[in-house]
Order: sequence, then structure tokens, then C-alpha cells
Amino acid sequence: MNFLGFVQTLNQLIAAGISITAFSLLLYALTFNLKDKVARSFAFIMACVVVVFVGESVAGVVSSPHWIERWYQFQWIGIIFLPAAYALLSDAVLATTGRPSRGRRTKLVKATFVISGVFLFTIPFSILVGPLVTENVVAPHLERTDLTWAFSAFYILSMIWAWINFQRAYHRTRTRSGRRRMGYLIVGALAPVLGSFPYLLFGSTFASLHPYVFWITALLSNIVVSGLIIIMAYAVAFFGVPWPDRVVKRRLIKWVMRGPVSASTVLAFTTLTRRAGEPVAFFAPVVMTGTFLLMQYMITMFAPIWERWFLFGGGKSNLTLLQNLEERLFTTEDLKQFLESVLAAICDRLQVQRSFAASFNISGMDFLVSVGGQVDFDEEELSQTILEVATTEDRVGEFELFSWGEFWIIPLFTESEPEVMLGLVGVEIPEEDFHGDQEEAFQILIQRTYQALEDRNFQQQVFVSIEDLTPQMNRIQQLRAAARYDGTSVLTAATNDIILDEGTLTEWVRDALSDYWGGPDLSESPLLQLEIVQNALEEHEGISVRAVRSILREAIDKIRPEGTRRFTLDWVLFNILEMKFLKGQKVRDVAKRLAMSEANLYRKQKVAIEVVAKTILEMEKQVREEGKKSSSGNEKKMLQ
Repeated sequence: MNFLGFVQTLNQLIAAGISITAFSLLLYALTFNLKDKVARSFAFIMACVVVVFVGESVAGVVSSPHWIERWYQFQWIGIIFLPAAYALLSDAVLATTGRPSRGRRTKLVKATFVISGVFLFTIPFSILVGPLVTENVVAPHLERTDLTWAFSAFYILSMIWAWINFQRAYHRTRTRSGRRRMGYLIVGALAPVLGSFPYLLFGSTFASLHPYVFWITALLSNIVVSGLIIIMAYAVAFFGVPWPDRVVKRRLIKWVMRGPVSASTVLAFTTLTRRAGEPVAFFAPVVMTGTFLLMQYMITMFAPIWERWFLFGGGKSNLTLLQNLEERLFTTEDLKQFLESVLAAICDRLQVQRSFAASFNISGMDFLVSVGGQVDFDEEELSQTILEVATTEDRVGEFELFSWGEFWIIPLFTESEPEVMLGLVGVEIPEEDFHGDQEEAFQILIQRTYQALEDRNFQQQVFVSIEDLTPQMNRIQQLRAAARYDGTSVLTAATNDIILDEGTLTEWVRDALSDYWGGPDLSESPLLQLEIVQNALEEHEGISVRAVRSILREAIDKIRPEGTRRFTLDWVLFNILEMKFLKGQKVRDVAKRLAMSEANLYRKQKVAIEVVAKTILEMEKQVREEGKKSSSGNEKKMLQ
């Protein structure tokens, strides 16, 4: 293979790599920020780029002139819609900076789509571009027609208008980071414009006279285009997402590395191996597999290093701590496995068959682990009686051992709050008394159980604190992200101007009640947008879980009938809400207590949640009306 052939092959590989990259970035935009108009416009541009470079890549490897012509016509579909795509993107970017269209821009964008559609209709009839030219040219291309000049003028004018809008958006952006990324967007947007236009329509004579200049220029152009597309994607990735910058960067870099970089590298090495001739071409499948595995290996091994150095910035130590916490998280399943090992060791030391351990939380027994067979007793009975039994004075050895049927019970209390029980250990009463080694081993094993339960309890407290902070952090991150390009209107917008919809509010209430004793549906509940919940936050020291829980409890109390509680028809909705959600009882127990089937219980539960939602809606409307009256009164006083 001579130098010119090598440059042509390399150019084909990079063109294929551009199509892979564009398709990957198209999927990225459709996956992470599809709701944003800028991201949707960018996805449309990437779709056009995919069509352009797929057509070019396939046309470069097929041999039939008929199919070469068809693939070049397919390429023109992407070229034709690029002006409309850029008009749409520039309009969306300018609107993001607080300059929405007053009607004229929208009409112009629609006009570009109509004109592109007209040009598209002419392709099958060889009106926009003519038949394939293959003789005395450096590369096959479609022949230029009179309409090609008109399209070129439309292409150039559309791009000029788009860049005028880009410049207006850049000057309207005030923050330093917003301007920097707007600049990245403007520079990166050059790639599809310059790399997609078929220059051979107007420069085929020069290219034929200087083939080396043409192919080297085409190669360098494709290299620049591949880099600028990623820069453009980087700038667009920040539009419409509330994530911190480091999350956006990390997600995009991993997406690019695992997608286009890996795929393009595999394609390049496989193609070069196949074109090397026998016997090297025989190893193409091995090269393909090995390259793919090596790329994934290097990404996995080196990702933590570049993330730590390039993404974390000043918060490097805190973020590293959170990463380590995720890797070393002591889950409930981990705790159960550990306790099973401890219980097995206790049985072995004391020469007994059965033992069990239980954990307690605010609502009662959390879980139970047993070895040596199932322990038959009622969980509610155990959780209620153990505290009473624990107050007796019957002690054996250095631990508080209380007889309970066939078992010794060892309650485990927190050191900071002696009245709060972490859990307990139950051991089958041995036939013989303790020996010296047995007692020492038994003490160590009980201490191991206590440490595990205490660590889990402390971990749960940390998670509760994180849940309390999450809504506030989310709101600040959303404001920070939205204020990148239009800070004034976003930061000065009222926070309580949400439109209340009864159906949506019912969903919010149902989700919050399902996590009443803790969970993301409670701590991050959309109910936090309500003014009554915001007021409750002040009363509960800014803890979102307590604020939402107090509003739910208040709404449930409002539907409680007057008088002493009974299990009659007029009390059924309140009883379901209290027993099912506030007390956390099981469905079958609630249905049995209320003398109804589980299916009927679920129907009544749906009605009860709707009643709670309506109650909260009335509470919110009342608070808003009072706020309006108060503000109106203050204005009158100021005028007087």
C-alpha cells in the first residue's frame, strides 16, 4: 500500500469513526437531557451527521457504481436538513438565554424546514444533484446542477443566520462558565457545517490535479471534525440538566470512551488487519476481540485516576470519601451474613443447636436471622415482651441473660441512649454450665454482634441526614444549572407558583405515604414544593422528612371522625391510613382487623389517599390565599 492509499484508508476509517461518534452522541442526548430543546436540536444535528458520514463511508467501500450513487444520494438527506437543524439549534440556544422568539424566528425556522423538504423531494429525480461522476476525478461524486447553486446559497445564508443567533446568545450570557461553554458550542458547531458539505461539487478539477493535497486536507478536516463534535457535545451536555459539572463531565467522558473511542479503535485495528493480506488477515477476529477487551480494561483501570485528578477539584477528599463509602457500604444483606456466621460460632462454642438474632427500629422488629432451624414465635410478641423481660434482675455471668422459653435472651442497648434497644441475641439454653473458655468466647461473639448492629444503626443515621439534605441540595443544583445562561429570570422567579393538580397531588401523597418511615419518596417528595410544607420546614429545623411527615399526619387527622375510635364504616378510611401507613402494619393484618378482604382494603386505601390529597390541596389553597391577603395588606400600608 502506497502513501496515497494509506491516507485514503485512514480517511475512510476516520469518517466511519465520525459516524460512530455522532450516533453515540445522538443516543447520549436522547438518553440524558431529551426534555431540553437545545439537546433535542443537537440530537437532530447528530442524526444529520450520522446520515452524511454513513453515506460517505459505505460509498467508499462498495464497488457497484449504482450503489455508490444511491449511497451518495442518501448522504444528501443529511446535508439538506443541516441548515434547518442549525436554525432550530440557534433559536433554542437564544431562547435559553432569556430571549424567546416573538414569532419571527419561529416562522423562519419553519421556513427552513419547508425549503429543506422541497430540496429533499428533488433528490430522486436528479434535480438537486446529477448522476455519479467517476471518470477523471480523484474520487466519485454526484454531478453539480443549476439547483445545486441555489441550495449552496440557502446553506450559507442559513448558517450565517444561525451564527448571528449564536453570537447574540453569547453576549447575553453573563456568567464566566456559561460564556466559556457557549464559546465551546459556537466553535464545536463548526464541525458538522464544514465537514458535511460536499466540496467536490465545486472543486473536483483542483482535487484531480492535486490528489495528495486533496486527500491530506480531507484527512485533517475529518480529524478536526471528530474533535469538534465532542466539544460541541460537551457544551450541549450542560443544557437542561441539574447535575453538578463533575457529574456531567464524568458521564460524558465515560460515554465517549466506552462508545465511540472503543468502537472506532476496534474498527480501525480490524480493518487494517484484514487489509494487510494473508496470513495476517486470518487473525482479524482475534484482533477485534482483543482490542475490545483491552479498551474496556484500560477504561476501567484508569477511570478512577483521571476522575480523581481532573474532575473533583477542591472537593476531592469529600468525593473520594463518598466513593469509598459506596464500596464499603454495610447493607442489610451483609449484616445478615455476618450475624449468621456469629450465631454459628455461638452454637459451636456452647454446643447448642439453635440461636437467633434480631434487629429493632422505631416501628418494631426489623429483621430476624436464625441458624439451626426455624425459631417459632410471634415477632410482635417478642418485640413487646423483651423490654419487660429485660428489666428483671435474673443475671447469669457478666451478661444480662434472660430466660424466655427454651432460650436465653441477650438484649443489646445503645451506649448513648440506654433505653434504646439495637437488637437481641437468642441462644438455646445449653445443657451444661459455662466453662472459662466458653464464657470468654461467648462474650467476644456477643460484642461482635453489638458492634455490627451499632455500626448499622450509625450508618442509618447518616443516611437519614443525607435524605434530609437531598431536597435542599437538589433545589440549589437545579437553580445553579438553570441560571448558567439566564440567571436573572430563573433566580428571581417565585418558588411557590406551581399549578396544583388533584391527580398529580394524589400520586405525590401515595408515594410519600409508602415511604412514611423513611425513603427517597418521602425525603425527596415533590410535596416539598408546597407552601405548607415549606412553612413546616421552618418548624422542623429544615428537616424535610419531618416536615412532609407532619403535613401528612395533619391531613390524616383532619379526616378523623369525632369521638372515640371505633371500627365502624365511618372510621374505615382513617383506620386504614393509620394502621397501614402510620403504624406500618401488614396488609393482611389490617384487613383481618377491619374484617374485609385484601382486595377491598386496596380499593378503600385508594379512596383514603385521594381524600388525604384533597385535604392537603385545601390546606395549600388556604395558605396561599392568606399569603396573598397578607402581601396585599402590606402593600396598602406602604402606599398609605
